[in-house]
Amino acid sequence: MSTPFKTYYFEDLSLGMRETLMKAVMDDDVIAFADLSGDRNPIHLSDHFASKTRFGERIVHGLYTASLISTVIGMYLPGPGAVYLSQTLNFRAPVKIGDVIHVVVEIVELIEKGRRARLHCECLVDGKVVLDGEAWVMVPSREQATRAAQLAKPAAPV
Repeated sequence: MSTPFKTYYFEDLSLGMRETLMKAVMDDDVIAFADLSGDRNPIHLSDHFASKTRFGERIVHGLYTASLISTVIGMYLPGPGAVYLSQTLNFRAPVKIGDVIHVVVEIVELIEKGRRARLHCECLVDGKVVLDGEAWVMVPSREQATRAAQLAKPAAPV
């Protein structure tokens, strides 16, 4: 993606719209996520421990992978102003350090009442789905965003 973010209002959305993100997961990302979340499970941090598991090596936190869905929703589709209502996640396969995660978010349902959008979400590594699920988000209308911007302006000096 070439722009820092995109903003869509509810009336801009249509079924089938999609956005993607690609992210290579590095060791520093896993360590930072462990520090941030407090999840210091050795399967994520210890080569020795992880080598004795069925995975044979360290794996990336599942919620780190899921957090990339939030990046797409909050920054690109629908973008700033969208509010998460719910998210389901199905963890299909482990993500390893060094993997490149391809995140795909697609609009599959729009409900005008409450300005809600249902999004199908997938994370893939080498074309294989490692995580999928569905998110519901509330999306501001253009009119709401305009009103909010006007209210946020400081009062003119007297």
